[in-house]
Amino acid sequence: MQSNYEKLIVWQKAVDLSVYIYKITANFPKEELYGLVSQIRRSSVSISSNIAEGAERNSKGEFKQFLGIAKGSAGELKTQLIISHKLAYFSKEIFDDLIFKLQEILMMLSKLIYTL
Repeated sequence: MQSNYEKLIVWQKAVDLSVYIYKITANFPKEELYGLVSQIRRSSVSISSNIAEGAERNSKGEFKQFLGIAKGSAGELKTQLIISHKLAYFSKEIFDDLIFKLQEILMMLSKLIYTL
């Protein structure tokens, strides 16, 4: 049985972004495995995880709070992606694609928070 949050497009996009992030960070230098790679992966997973956790809570207020945390994780992720790009760990095309997907998720989170 599918949970309500699994029907949310923003949750689906956040999960897809995490999968994409895992694939891209697999090519990072080995010395980054416990540094930037770990941080990027945790930030990306935190977005969809907080959407899910908030949706399973008992009130709209709690859901809003967790959506705000998801937005914070997205901000963290954006910073980490900028640093990774400046370190030339991936191409500009990949960077632009990641930022586009992340901005889309941020806009959807903001709209969802506003509607609650």
